[in-house]
Amino acid sequence: MKILDKYILKKYVGTFFVLIFLFIPIGIMVDLSEKIDKFKANNVPLSETLFYYIDFTWYFANLLYPIFLFLAIIWFTSKMANNTEIVAILSSGISFRRFLRPFLIGATLICSLAIVVSLYVAPAASQGYNEFRYKYLSRSVERFTKDVFQQINDHEYVYVSNYDPIRQSAENFVLTRFNGNQLEFKIKASSIRWRNDDSLFRLTRYNKRKFIQRGEVFTQETLKDTIFDFSIEDLAPVNYVAETLPLGQLIQFIKLERERGSPLINRHVLNFHKRWSIPLSVFVLTFIAVAVSSKKRRGGTGINLALGVTLGFLFVFFDKVLGVLVAKSTFSPIIAAWFPLFLFATIGLYLIRKTTSQ
Repeated sequence: MKILDKYILKKYVGTFFVLIFLFIPIGIMVDLSEKIDKFKANNVPLSETLFYYIDFTWYFANLLYPIFLFLAIIWFTSKMANNTEIVAILSSGISFRRFLRPFLIGATLICSLAIVVSLYVAPAASQGYNEFRYKYLSRSVERFTKDVFQQINDHEYVYVSNYDPIRQSAENFVLTRFNGNQLEFKIKASSIRWRNDDSLFRLTRYNKRKFIQRGEVFTQETLKDTIFDFSIEDLAPVNYVAETLPLGQLIQFIKLERERGSPLINRHVLNFHKRWSIPLSVFVLTFIAVAVSSKKRRGGTGINLALGVTLGFLFVFFDKVLGVLVAKSTFSPIIAAWFPLFLFATIGLYLIRKTTSQ
């Protein structure tokens, strides 16, 4: 690695981490100022608050690092251009493609780190972050609780009309079991509730119809304590559950949710693809940032920052809009995850070619 590569790579990595470490304390202070009253009202232990802000740091760093990296590249590249360093480098006979090499090395390092964090570190941080919010800040979490229908396994299906996650109970419970196309039995209850002390379900106004060759067997009870091959949380898992799973568990979870016919399956698939597409966006954003900031302009660094921020927020805008479409409709999660990347990769290549031709 030559002196030029080391010089640019040091600026690439160094400016990025300096920007991250500058914004993290600001983010923590803003969040703390908003929530300190709730912390006091709920008597949140100091140790749990500290662990919350550790998870908070990883959660938002993983969410915002592409923007921080984008701004960091624009900042130090614009300074190099304004100091005529880039002109001197290119005038010495080094091509623009050769000039890009240390940027690509830096992007590879950051992308590799981002993939590891996205697959294994961020899920644990997301779980701690969301569990803390549910425990101390908000008792409501996003989930489908009306007309819930789930396939529990290859043979059994469950329906409830309304699920209450706080009381761990549901109304109008129906469990059906099939053997091929043959209905074996059907259980109904006006309500079902998980009894944590006894580790069992209590059904109210329980009745069961078991179908046999010559008819059926009907049983009925006012209260019925029993166990099932599912947990009460399986009826309506929280929307963010995919965020909290490492890669291997996420793949198995998506497979199970697809078999169950979960209404959240597209969100889970989108989460899986974004764990790869967002780290790879580092390369796209690097190309765009270098292209818009490597030329010296009359407005100086401010013009480059304005152009870069505009493109960066357009990228975020497309990403968020497509994510909402997946959550609210049947829009393809694969297109939502990868289309912004390919669109802005095309823009980046165009800008690079335009810069090299000048």
